[in-house]
Amino acid sequence: QVQPVESGGGSVQAGGSLRLSCVVSTSPNDNKCVGWFRQAPGKEREPVAIINTRGNRKVYADSVKGRFTISQDNSKATTFLQMNALVADDTAMYYCAARLGDFWYCPLTTTFPFWGQGIQVAVSS
Repeated sequence: QVQPVESGGGSVQAGGSLRLSCVVSTSPNDNKCVGWFRQAPGKEREPVAIINTRGNRKVYADSVKGRFTISQDNSKATTFLQMNALVADDTAMYYCAARLGDFWYCPLTTTFPFWGQGIQVAVSS
């Protein structure tokens, strides 16, 4: 069973930074798309950033471009979301999701079958 596990959330003042981590335990040879999503109170869940572990290709939502960076470690088991210049609108529950497959590219419209429990990020202005 593929179960993403998130860590690293918390509270920060506007302008600050946080780094989220997501561990997706699969075979080292498994390629996959790993994505970060967020859902603010009263809003729909939205994609934030997605990485393709095979080609290390990355896509970002317009709202986070230039501020957030998605990356993976050398083992491709852990995916990070570095969030800089945080603003109050970034406050949300953040979810990590995974989809196995030999993809060369994972667009923001990628659907994911495996989801983490979510982790809270709160930005105070």
